[in-house]
Amino acid sequence: MKTERFTLFILLLLFLCIPNHGKGQRSVVLNMPDYDEENIFHFGFILGVNMSYATIRPINDLRTHVFDSTYLPDILPLPDSAKVLSVSSTPTPGFVISIVANMHLARDLELQFVPSLSFGDRTLIYDIETFRKRLGEKDSVLFSTISKKVPSTYINFPLEIKYKAFRYNNFRPYLLAGAQYTLDLASQAKKREEKNRNEKIVKFNQNDVYIEAGVGFDFYNEWFKFGLELKMMYGLMDVLKREHNLYTDSIDRLNSKIFQVSFTFE
Repeated sequence: MKTERFTLFILLLLFLCIPNHGKGQRSVVLNMPDYDEENIFHFGFILGVNMSYATIRPINDLRTHVFDSTYLPDILPLPDSAKVLSVSSTPTPGFVISIVANMHLARDLELQFVPSLSFGDRTLIYDIETFRKRLGEKDSVLFSTISKKVPSTYINFPLEIKYKAFRYNNFRPYLLAGAQYTLDLASQAKKREEKNRNEKIVKFNQNDVYIEAGVGFDFYNEWFKFGLELKMMYGLMDVLKREHNLYTDSIDRLNSKIFQVSFTFE
């Protein structure tokens, strides 16, 4: 439901920001007509919301792989063995704050540097089957669902190329593509371990590299330029930290994926 509401919110914003061209042929006053050409550099800031996903590839023999008790750090009462039937993830909405610096390269091209601070959580969900054998008793099989929340605080350093279409009145769409280096400050925080002493937490590696692509719309106002941007970022590195338990050893690879809606003020 959260993902559906987030998608509807994005579509509503895009609908509201599409200019209305059906008002006849009346003349339109151009706001800041020389904005894109008068200076080589432009600066501003960005406020945005995001959804952080985890793209999970489980091990090949996931449903048949048996983990003995040494791989079950926080399942009580301690079973003799367990299987992970499935592993999935759910996102939680986060937000981002950025500073934007644009350099004019050509009539339709800009180089953009957008250092940012962003927050977002992901929850890994494990469906687990546990087995217990006791002398003189019937073997017990239990099914349970365990959730592991992984909060993240990112410092991002993206470098992007913007290709801008022709300006129509006070509206100009653009495409962008780029790459970014990300440092996750919260994925392995000691405070999280201290707070959850009786629970095994799942950790992500701090470093990741993303490729990104998106589409945006610039609206020229009398005193500033406002932009609306939708961007997707895909992590290239396996960020799961291996700690020899069924939560990490049941996953062959885990990549980050982020969808972001940004509001730009320049």
